[in-house]
Amino acid sequence: MAKRTTPIPVAPLYRVLRKSGASRIGQDAKLAMVEAVLQVAEGIAERAVELSKHAGRKTIHEDDIRLAIRELRGM
Repeated sequence: MAKRTTPIPVAPLYRVLRKSGASRIGQDAKLAMVEAVLQVAEGIAERAVELSKHAGRKTIHEDDIRLAIRELRGM
């Protein structure tokens, strides 16, 4: 079976699943986790871009990322 490549490494996400109590994790679950993380990251990035533009900047700052995360969490 050919190994699939993903845009981000699977191993750190595998460790998160293991740390959360999963004793066995299927390959499809690992790939679903990668997809979910990418979707969340994309949402954060899009909001951070909006925040930096609103501030009149082209550069995204750490504060933009942190605020985007807080907003998406509903805090």
